[in-house]
Amino acid sequence: MSSSLRPGPSRWRRAASIVLASGWTHPETATPPSRPPPAEGFRLLLLQRSPHQGFMPGAHVFPGGVLDAADRSADWLGLFAPYHRPPRFGLGPAPFSRAAFPSLPDTDDHNADNTGTLPEDVAFRICAVREAFEEAGVLLLRPRTSPPGPAPGPGLALEPPAGLAAWRARVRRDPRHFLRLCAHLDCTPDIWALHNWSAWLTPFLRGTTRRFETAFFLCCLREPPPVYPDLAEVVGYQAHLQLLVCPELVSSGGFLVSLTLRIKPRTLAWSSPSEATESFLTKEIWLPPPQFYEVRRLANFASLSDLHKFCLGRALEGLERWLPIILLTADGMVHLLPGDELYLEDSDFLENLMSTEKKTEEIMKEGKQFHRIVTYNRHLYDIHVTVQSKYKHVYPKNSVVRKSHL
Repeated sequence: MSSSLRPGPSRWRRAASIVLASGWTHPETATPPSRPPPAEGFRLLLLQRSPHQGFMPGAHVFPGGVLDAADRSADWLGLFAPYHRPPRFGLGPAPFSRAAFPSLPDTDDHNADNTGTLPEDVAFRICAVREAFEEAGVLLLRPRTSPPGPAPGPGLALEPPAGLAAWRARVRRDPRHFLRLCAHLDCTPDIWALHNWSAWLTPFLRGTTRRFETAFFLCCLREPPPVYPDLAEVVGYQAHLQLLVCPELVSSGGFLVSLTLRIKPRTLAWSSPSEATESFLTKEIWLPPPQFYEVRRLANFASLSDLHKFCLGRALEGLERWLPIILLTADGMVHLLPGDELYLEDSDFLENLMSTEKKTEEIMKEGKQFHRIVTYNRHLYDIHVTVQSKYKHVYPKNSVVRKSHL
């Protein structure tokens, strides 16, 4: 077996995503709730990608995007100075790399500047903070004079600056403007509030040429900041048709009906893990398998405080880097993850699919050592985990859909 990925038709691009978890003090409604509040005492920010996007159109995801040369630029050194010293600006030791498979060829990414001065995990954090601003209008910054290092508890996002729309338009056109915005506000990206969480590589699927190696960070906030979707890459608003009747024409015997588009903010932007799961099962939202896995992983935590303490406690452990391998069954699809008894660290399966004539139920009955996501259709996934988690992290509990959903 080989652990080296041969260059294939896919273009591998490096990216960063940020899981924003917020405390929740907002009253649900003025009337008694129709169902009990969710068990988790925090909410997650999920943004819906535009249906016109080429990658995961219409999906609900965490904010994120492709690493840009501006995120690595040596110009950031001047902004962090003199209060934060390079190369890691008080982040602490670099995390351990825990996975050798797969080793990727040189990334075909014209936006990446491999000669950049910043350490890789610093650049990825800047990328994640920038993307949160571009896509959601959320500014994860702290004053330049603040001491480095993680805060003892969840933090707060910065109030949006005057001229938010103009600044965001500049940053979207040229990511180098994000450094200029930070300098204008006399702030630095709050790289210390971002905790290593996971790393996913896009699995091979026929017809898919866009593939990403994405670092996921987690950030805990005391309260949810306002969210302003950019309405380009992500859409945070739902269109409703309203029937309007012209009274003047009605009174004169005529009749005119016009349709206008009423824009209403989405209420699903902040959801607890259990709420997001229910919205997925009822087809209100669509979560790709990695996002569904992470939502179910976060369901292990009862409170924001527990989640934040967990992140601080495992900060130096590093994280796993996963490339799912796809197994096509006679009636479904299985995403195999490292540790599963069917997972093969063989580069032959990185640009090809595994397949079997057996049904998914047969495959499940034959196995014992599971780390897999079983997909029945677009809105029905099972998670089966019997392996032990590594490096002080946590895996999702088994999550099996109710038969009524099938």
